[in-house]
Amino acid sequence: MSKQKIVSGMRPTGKLHLGHYLGVIENWVNLQYDYDCYFFVADWHALTTKYDKTEDLSQNVLEVAMDWLACGIDPDISTIYVQSQIPETAELNIYLSMITPQTWVERDPTLKDMAKILKTKEGANTQISYGLMGYPVLMSADIMTFNASVVPVGNDQLAHLEITRDIARRFNNIYKTENGTAFFNEPAPKLTQIPLLCGLDGSKMGKSFNNDIKISDDEQTTTKKIMQAVTDPNRIKRDDLGDTDKCEVAYKYWQIFGDIDTVATVKCECEKGERGCADCKKQLACVINAKFAPIREKRRYYEEHIDEVKLILEKGTQKARVEAQKVLSEVRKLVKMY
Repeated sequence: MSKQKIVSGMRPTGKLHLGHYLGVIENWVNLQYDYDCYFFVADWHALTTKYDKTEDLSQNVLEVAMDWLACGIDPDISTIYVQSQIPETAELNIYLSMITPQTWVERDPTLKDMAKILKTKEGANTQISYGLMGYPVLMSADIMTFNASVVPVGNDQLAHLEITRDIARRFNNIYKTENGTAFFNEPAPKLTQIPLLCGLDGSKMGKSFNNDIKISDDEQTTTKKIMQAVTDPNRIKRDDLGDTDKCEVAYKYWQIFGDIDTVATVKCECEKGERGCADCKKQLACVINAKFAPIREKRRYYEEHIDEVKLILEKGTQKARVEAQKVLSEVRKLVKMY
C-alpha cells in the first residue's frame, strides 16, 4: 500500500531558529517515516513581502536546506526541492487563480496577518501587491501540484488550509473526470501540537526582532543569548523568592528543554530563593547546547560540503518535477487546454 503524500514548505528568510525546529522541523522528521513527504524551500513565497530584497535569497535557500538536513530531514526518504524550480506549480497556480473567487482570497487569515505585518514594518500607506494577494492560491497550488492527501498544521492554521480544500472541491466540480470521480484530493489536516517558543525578550521569536537563538549558533553565542533571557522581574537579589509563573522566558525554556525531574528542581529552588537567575540560565544554556550539539556538528559538515547540498536540492527537484508533471498533465486534459 502506497503512503499518503504530505507537502509542506518554509520561506527562506535566513538561518532558522529554535522556534522553527520545535514548531515545524522536529515534526517533519517524525512524519517522513510514515508518509511520502515533499518539503520545499518556498522562494517564490519569499517574494510576496520581500520582492525588493533578494540579494541573499539564493544563499538563504541553501541555509534553510542545511538546517533541514542537519536536523534530520533525510533526502533518501523525503523529497527536498526548491519551489521556483517547479514550473508546473506556476502553471497550476494560473488555472486555480481563474476559478478562485476574490472573496475567498480576501478572507484568508494568513493573508490578513501578512498584510498587517507588512504595513506595520513599511508604513500604513504600503500597497499590497498582486502577488501577496494571490498568496493563498499559490499555497494551494504548492499542495495540489502533488495532489497531497495530508498537510501538517497547527490548530491556528486550520482556516488557512480550508481555502485549499475549497479550491480543490471547486476544481473537481467544474472539471469532471471521465468516470465522474474527483481528481484532486481535499487535503486533510495533520494536526500537530506545536510547542510555542517565545523570543528571549518574551515576545514572538523572530530574526527581525533580534531575539532568537539560531539552530546554527555555536555554544558561546547560545550561552550569551540565554544570559539575556527575561526572568522574574521582581527578583533583585540571588536569595529573593522567585515566582516561576512570572519568569517570562527562562522557566518556559526549561519546561521545553528540561526533563521532568530537572524542571521540578528548578521550580523548587527558584521559589525558595536557592537558585540565582544567572546560574539558572547558565545551566539552561548547557542543556540547550547539549541537545543541539549533534545537529550543529552535522550542519558544519554541510557548510564545508556545500556542493553536496546543491546536489541534494537538484536531485530532489528532479524527482519532484516528475511527480508534478504527472499531475499537471491530467489537469491540462481536464481543463481541455490545447
